[in-house]
Amino acid sequence: MKTAVVTGASSGIGEAISQRLLELGFEVIGISRTITEDAFEHKNFRALQADLSTQTSTLSACEKLKKYNIHMLINCAGFGKFEPHEELSAQTITTMTFLNLTAPMLLTNALLRDLKKNAGYLININSIEAIRASKFAGVYSATKAGLKAFSDALFEETRKSELSITNINPDMTQSSFYDALRFETTAKEDEKLLCSDIANAVEHIITMRKGAVVTDYTIRSLKFGIAKK
Repeated sequence: MKTAVVTGASSGIGEAISQRLLELGFEVIGISRTITEDAFEHKNFRALQADLSTQTSTLSACEKLKKYNIHMLINCAGFGKFEPHEELSAQTITTMTFLNLTAPMLLTNALLRDLKKNAGYLININSIEAIRASKFAGVYSATKAGLKAFSDALFEETRKSELSITNINPDMTQSSFYDALRFETTAKEDEKLLCSDIANAVEHIITMRKGAVVTDYTIRSLKFGIAKK
């Protein structure tokens, strides 16, 4: 059985992807701060609690994951705060940067030999903000653009192996990501993405012919919509 690691597995996109992978026959190691073994009613789910916004916890998770033979790493965990830059605290800036960018690079560093050996998959769940510039999103956009650049460079670096690397850039997706923000997705189905849409993209990527790789996968809602709280 092939083993996949999914960060941010306790909610939103990470939860939807974890559920899909379990349905497809993978063993899934789900990572979040509070996740438990009963998060999914499935015998092939394993929980790994880790705070990926901190170095100590992330490095500890990396060491634990080295004990497994990993076929797939999907980096979903992320955090965003959208304010004028001068109003962001230093803690917010450092937390956002570590969780969105540093942690995925550390996890990839720890698991890359396995991923290459197993002709596996590295999928970074990024954001539409990685490929555009929006006001009040300077730090968030910088972390996501950085993650895209990391994915692109690593694809070129590992191209002699059979590792597939994909950067998924979703638009606004209905999830708990917006719980602490001043805006959210609208109620209209054609003005938002669903977490299942991203899970569908992951399934598409991992069921393609291995000789072809979608390196960038951008998903937009048919129409634009945003709701202020």
